[in-house]
Amino acid sequence: MGVTIHQISMQDAKEILEFEINNREFFEASLPARNESFFTLYNIKKSIEEAERDAEKDLCYMYIIRNDEGEIVGRINLFSIIRGIFKKSELGYRVGERHNGQGYATRAVALAVKEAFQYHGLHRIEASTDPGNRGSQIVLIKNGFQFVGRAQQYIYVNGKWHDSIHFERLKFDEGI
Repeated sequence: MGVTIHQISMQDAKEILEFEINNREFFEASLPARNESFFTLYNIKKSIEEAERDAEKDLCYMYIIRNDEGEIVGRINLFSIIRGIFKKSELGYRVGERHNGQGYATRAVALAVKEAFQYHGLHRIEASTDPGNRGSQIVLIKNGFQFVGRAQQYIYVNGKWHDSIHFERLKFDEGI
């Protein structure tokens, strides 16, 4: 099973909208709900334009995850990039409900790590998961991320505070 990632572009707009609509309920079970207005082609295109501007400014890189058939199975992002003395970013990813648990996230994270270290010149990638999201924690560990700690009441989602489990991956961990 092959996986590719590529930075989002206007060519992806209709597919992204379909992906987001099809997985809305699944994602909103664990992520902050998006406004109803997000789920329009106009607003998807606006978000892509913003992502392209952020990439030009070296602030954030948003990618689409595709399977062998070229279907969007997920999204993965390098965001909150800080240069200077840190050279770090945060990593976020999600795979659609129908493709969840099939190894797509593990392969996509490996590709995003390579992009971060080899192409974007980063030194550290940080990632956080919900304590109950064992699958995501396994994805990170399989990709060389190390457990850093647990933060209490870290993120406010769906009307309540949630703890978070933090991981990091350093460039020199595998000589990349």
